Amino acid sequence: MKPSYNNKGFIAAITIIATLGGLLFGYDTAVISGAEQSLQKYITKDYSTLVHGITVSSALIGCIIGGLLSNYSASRFGRKKSLQFAAVLFIISALLSAYPETFFFEVGESSLGLLIAFNIYRIIGGIGVGLASAISPMYISEMAPSGVRGRLVSFNQFAIIFGMLVVYFVNYWIVYGESTTYIDTIGWRRMFLTEAIPASVFFITLFFIPETPRYLMLADKSEQALKVLNKIYNSKNHAQNVFNDIVQTTKKGVDVKAPLFSFGKTVIIIGILLSVFQQFVGINVALYYAPRIFSQLGVGADASMIQTVVMGFVNVVFTVVAIMYVDKFGRKPLLIIGSTGMMIGMIGISMMTYTGTIGIITLVFMIIFTASFMMSWGPIAWVLLAEIFPNRIRSSAMALAVAFQWFANFSITSFYPFMMDISGTMTYGFYALMCLLSGLFVIKYVPETKGKTLEELETIWK
Repeated sequence: MKPSYNNKGFIAAITIIATLGGLLFGYDTAVISGAEQSLQKYITKDYSTLVHGITVSSALIGCIIGGLLSNYSASRFGRKKSLQFAAVLFIISALLSAYPETFFFEVGESSLGLLIAFNIYRIIGGIGVGLASAISPMYISEMAPSGVRGRLVSFNQFAIIFGMLVVYFVNYWIVYGESTTYIDTIGWRRMFLTEAIPASVFFITLFFIPETPRYLMLADKSEQALKVLNKIYNSKNHAQNVFNDIVQTTKKGVDVKAPLFSFGKTVIIIGILLSVFQQFVGINVALYYAPRIFSQLGVGADASMIQTVVMGFVNVVFTVVAIMYVDKFGRKPLLIIGSTGMMIGMIGISMMTYTGTIGIITLVFMIIFTASFMMSWGPIAWVLLAEIFPNRIRSSAMALAVAFQWFANFSITSFYPFMMDISGTMTYGFYALMCLLSGLFVIKYVPETKGKTLEELETIWK
């Protein structure tokens, strides 16, 4: 057995703090699920289902912007300060989304101006999500030892799903035993407002973690980088060896920051397609519209929230499965298994929609789909995005891939109500097709990255 040089306590502490960005990512994107039906009665009541779909998904516009900005922010200000900026955006969005009338409008009077204001405040939070979604896994991957990197980056996805589970509980707690009038006037506001609490904790705790050694090297702060590596590893010799490897990829006769296509187009295209497939399989439709989907199956408001919580528990459990096995089985096998399970789930939901079947079997197929996603494409796509890009193009390539991911997410979720108006069978059948194509893509094009250092992975693209 190889000796462990890792300072496990330090690594665990910085991972927990960094993954709060993932928790807020999940919290911000899922909080809308409990509020969206109330928003349709207040904010978007005078508009079409397409406008409502765009309003529910408007934070994703900010996610695209945040994803694109993550390159400049992470390179110019560092990974740590960029995450702190994201935390501030989360706080602002939570407060103003809860009370969009602040500054300009009267409570209870819906208008086009209020619709625009609400969407702007959600977009602000979305920018925070876009930044965190790119930079939190980037931060963890640059801090993590190679032998546990997949597991630690997967913890970011666990935090995302845990954030969703927390907000499902919070939403249920807010609506439990309350009247529809309360939910539609006060309850939905409290759902958004609660996000300010974890966002504030994230902002404060970020002051207690260091910048990543790889960013410090790119910023020509080699002494600080070595100090951080000495905290990560118990052995100074091992820290020095890792430091030397980083030096070879950042200083040896090459530009510190290279053009995007310095390592060819293949790695960029693979990163983009990983992002797009992760969204086109339809996962965020299940997450954003879960209460509505269950309500359409014939259950009441409280019961639909309970089934959403059940689905949240399943998501957490199967994300833990991915964390346990991503560094044992590798990335590709789990992705292929996940694509197969997701396809089965979506085919089942499509068939149930076609036959008009209402019952527990539809919930079972939904759980098969989400469980398959959570043990594969949910965490592992982020692991691969944090790993496959070489050091000198990581921030720019990650920004591009994340922007594509959020654009795909926005497209899928915005058009879901419109597509369902046309045909539910066709809608879920489309997602099943995307699941099939995602598996074929992995088999043919995605490299295995298990056990390799970030510096070793550069040789694949050279």
